[in-house]
Amino acid sequence: MKSPVHRCRDVEHGRGQGGAGAGTTTTCLQAEQRIPISKDVITSSSASAMWFIRDVCGIVCAVITWLLVLYAEFVVLFVMLLPSKNLTYSIVNGTLFNILAFLALASHLRAMCTDPGAVPKGNATKEYIESLQLKPGQVVYKCPKCCSIKPDRAHHCSVCKRCIRKMDHHCPWVNNCVGENNQKYFVLFTMYIALISLHALLMVVFHFLYCFEDDWTKCSSFSPPATVILLILLCFEGLLFLIFTSVMFGTQVHSICTDETGIEQLKKEERRWAKKTKWMNMRAVFGHPFSILWFSPFSTPDQGKAETYQYVV
Repeated sequence: MKSPVHRCRDVEHGRGQGGAGAGTTTTCLQAEQRIPISKDVITSSSASAMWFIRDVCGIVCAVITWLLVLYAEFVVLFVMLLPSKNLTYSIVNGTLFNILAFLALASHLRAMCTDPGAVPKGNATKEYIESLQLKPGQVVYKCPKCCSIKPDRAHHCSVCKRCIRKMDHHCPWVNNCVGENNQKYFVLFTMYIALISLHALLMVVFHFLYCFEDDWTKCSSFSPPATVILLILLCFEGLLFLIFTSVMFGTQVHSICTDETGIEQLKKEERRWAKKTKWMNMRAVFGHPFSILWFSPFSTPDQGKAETYQYVV
């Protein structure tokens, strides 16, 4: 739990009713208050435009992610399925793998190019603060790094150089923060990557068993040494990403159900927001009511237009 002194850093004080005159200096040890603010007020203008973070490390990681999926696609199709004599096996597994891979890449693209919930940059001006009509003694959080008024549960990202609403963490693999607006797409990305990793591992096992019983020259269009190397690399990639994305998927679902972001858990921040049921928290992220659209990266969750945020004052 933060001490009262710690909670009063980087704040702007409400001015007296005399207007834009001298600010009223108040003690930080007063009881906490909140001002409800409409979401439209703190929504960045870039929310409806293309969002892309120009970070070299993040771009490289995002490209590597796509290349690894494409490598798995190549091995699955040209090493295992196309040379197979069982047409039904090839069609069923090829269709399933391609659908999952397509959804994984689409989820990755949406997570990367969706505004995670950036607070308008540079809105902590004298005129804007006065427009909030703060009462004497009230204060609002001001981020000294991006000069924005921070709503409750917002944190500054040093990579995005913005304050992000309900920021969970910055993920270099999607070259973006995971926040309020794109958490659904990040969860879907981890889920679909875990599924295609598991599917690829199962196909590798079946392919090895089939080739051991048959001639290796007949079970692949590549030479036996090349086939073994390609399958071992795919097996290593699938196992690594299955473990990693499964852990991330479980962590994200737990974070959603408890309505506590990764940063809030790490910092052990005091809970100052209303507690809701796990189902309500899931619907807040994936949209409501429950439908197949929860699993679609092309569906934007309906989080409600009447949502308001609190500026801690």
